[in-house]
Amino acid sequence: MTEQRTDPHTATAILAGGCFWCLEAVFLAMKGVTGVQSGYIGGHEDSPSYERVCSGDTGHAEAVKIEFDPAVVSFDALLEVFFEIHDPTQTDGQGPDIGNQYLSAIFYRSRGEFDTAVKLINILEEKGYTIATDLRSAAPFWTAEENQQDYDEQRGGVPCCLTFARRL
Repeated sequence: MTEQRTDPHTATAILAGGCFWCLEAVFLAMKGVTGVQSGYIGGHEDSPSYERVCSGDTGHAEAVKIEFDPAVVSFDALLEVFFEIHDPTQTDGQGPDIGNQYLSAIFYRSRGEFDTAVKLINILEEKGYTIATDLRSAAPFWTAEENQQDYDEQRGGVPCCLTFARRL
């Protein structure tokens, strides 16, 4: 379940944009990010498993919880990267990963985060994009199983999402 912050110098962002492994790898590489956890958010079951979430029956999205130092990287900057590394125009899926568990969503924790997300979505829509990214109030975040964490590192540093890794 959602963990309480213990370091007063960090902030938290929760983002869903398809496969959490891809998001995790990119955000872990960002300066100012102090930690990333893969997990599940927004569903109707307590303590969901990877297998249950992948079934599409729990209502959870694969997401990442990003701990960051706002003195080094802003929430705005995290969202700018977020919109670069996934397709925010695709509904309920990313590329070959189809289903509500792979939706694009920003789980805001404050009015400021909501306003920032709206501002960036408006910029993209003014450029002609039809943005499917949902804005949802943060819900309980369930940390994924240990074998779902640091996935690229477990694979010997071989990125599971080569497209995203090349953009860094």
